Amino acid sequence: MKSDKKTRLRDIILIASLAVLGLVLLVVMRPSSESGSTAVVQVDGVVIARYPLSEDGIHVLNGGLNTIEIKDGKVRMMEAHCPNHECVHQGWISRGHQSIVCLPNKLVVTIEGDNSVVDFTL
Repeated sequence: MKSDKKTRLRDIILIASLAVLGLVLLVVMRPSSESGSTAVVQVDGVVIARYPLSEDGIHVLNGGLNTIEIKDGKVRMMEAHCPNHECVHQGWISRGHQSIVCLPNKLVVTIEGDNSVVDFTL
């Protein structure tokens, strides 16, 4: 009987510790809520273009392999000549440090905010 109480107490301590750890990770690793201001396009790690999200438009990139659309402060991969079209299915992004990746075409679109500094505090 006494060992059951000790086991129950240890279980409660373990569950409480995991809950606290989960809350800490949720706060520390929360996504950036900062709205982005610029879409930065890289091909094979080299920045090839920067587009302000305040200017709507359609941009053909990477020799016609990819097309992005900027509208209402958001960007999406509109068209891609790749086998799986995962980048197209990702949809719109608009927050700082979000990305769209077209791995077969080596293209990355990243959102930069006005304050493009990664803030990490423990």
